Amino acid sequence: MKVLWAPWRIEYIRSPKHEGCIFCDFPKENRDRERLILYRGKHSFIIMNNYPYNPGHVMIAPYRHVANWEELTDEELLEMMKLSQLMIRALRRAMKPDGFNLGVNLGRVAGAGIDDHVHLHIVPRWNGDTNFMPVIADTKVIPESLQEAYDELKKAIEEVEKD
Repeated sequence: MKVLWAPWRIEYIRSPKHEGCIFCDFPKENRDRERLILYRGKHSFIIMNNYPYNPGHVMIAPYRHVANWEELTDEELLEMMKLSQLMIRALRRAMKPDGFNLGVNLGRVAGAGIDDHVHLHIVPRWNGDTNFMPVIADTKVIPESLQEAYDELKKAIEEVEKD
């Protein structure tokens, strides 16, 4: 049996699960740090992934509830792409990744965990970030807490906007 000690997961296990759409509900709550919302635009926003593939994994979503990429307005598409540039600059400044994966999973069969509200993923990548743990142990290690990453990225976004 393989065992990975991860005591921080008990909070998630015991917490009540969100019913509804996080991309619709969380921006309305005005609890950005708690909900991991890093940035708010006019048509879309940047939110950290609560179950990241790597540190700094974020998502960009329109405020409007829409399931299909082709139904996004020109304004939503443009802002999502502009926010992806902003976030990549902030991630480069804060975390110095060697590369990025950008992607959209359209539909459950394509891997969308939330398939009724379109969103763009940005995953920072580092040389060697696919080490033995995911290959041999089928386990991914995230070395930084979400709140530490949030504070670091929030500061980097503010700095990038000043440049």
